Amino acid sequence: MLRSQDADNEVVRRAKTRVPPDYPALARKMNITGVVKVEVVVAPNGTVREAKVIGGHPVLAGAALEAVRKWRFEPAAVESTGVIDFKFEGHP
Repeated sequence: MLRSQDADNEVVRRAKTRVPPDYPALARKMNITGVVKVEVVVAPNGTVREAKVIGGHPVLAGAALEAVRKWRFEPAAVESTGVIDFKFEGHP
């Protein structure tokens, strides 16, 4: 869920469409796991307008950014900003 930047008119937005990130082959080969934190700005129409990595392993960051740009949120009257955590766990 994301909250609007306007504290007086707080709007909570839920993701309607969530796209999971692809586990990068290099990360799998190197057994890299962890959480990537991505800050997103969601436009009033529910599309992700901006996304930037604010924490996590660089090898995993690209996959998280690529996935979050495909997410869609409920429409709202104002733009919203929030942080989404993507957890990457090892694969066999």
